[in-house]
Amino acid sequence: MEVIITSSYEEMSRVSAKIIASEIRKKHDLTLGLATGDTPIGTYEELVKIHQEEGLDFSKIKSFNLDEYVGLAPLHKNSYNYFMRENLFNKININIANVYVPQGNTEDPEEYCKWYEKQIENCGGIDLQVLGIGRDGHIAFNEPGSSFASRTRVKALHKQTLEDNSRFFSSIDDVPRFAITMGIGTILEARRILLIANGERKADVVAAFIEGPVTSQITASALQLHTDVTVVLDNEAASKLARTEYYNWVRDHKHLVQKMVGR
Repeated sequence: MEVIITSSYEEMSRVSAKIIASEIRKKHDLTLGLATGDTPIGTYEELVKIHQEEGLDFSKIKSFNLDEYVGLAPLHKNSYNYFMRENLFNKININIANVYVPQGNTEDPEEYCKWYEKQIENCGGIDLQVLGIGRDGHIAFNEPGSSFASRTRVKALHKQTLEDNSRFFSSIDDVPRFAITMGIGTILEARRILLIANGERKADVVAAFIEGPVTSQITASALQLHTDVTVVLDNEAASKLARTEYYNWVRDHKHLVQKMVGR
């Protein structure tokens, strides 16, 4: 796991966007897993800027979102489908036919989850999965206690998640109690994973998932089992890490690897 500590939310967003852009330039038909919430908004803004100023081409990209609230139609203003269109899809040249966001108002959620998994498989799997992290350590809506082998499914949301997400709704009572979410097993099959986190309120859980034990009570800790994970943090989110000196040294000296290989 590579940990990159940046000075601010803005720098975190620029660094993470450059990582995504680099992967797209390497593979023009990349299959990209996407996240929602406050954290990736800046990253999406930076991707839009790279698209507009440098011509980053999304026309062949396929995307799969992590999750969606059960019961919300795609055009509902609190749906993740709406979020993605407003913050990214409507501002780049992505083909909407290649965009997959779980359908919250599907008539048969269980069958729909099986179909969603099949679409990921049909696209050859996810090349780069973007993640955020909840304050209780969840990734996507894989709440504490979720199986590391779990697939896309309907998940009941914990009280902490309902409280954290109530800021997007009129009241906590309006937050849907269930969501369709990619499972941890689904996420771990991505070829590369990029997790971004910012703010002091994430500091404890960031330290726990990076430096603590692997446990289903902090589902992000499952990322320790993956071979290619990059974590990009701002200083506040990184403030409880014990090994910051090491992470910063690696960040500043990665060029030495290429120098040694070139000898």
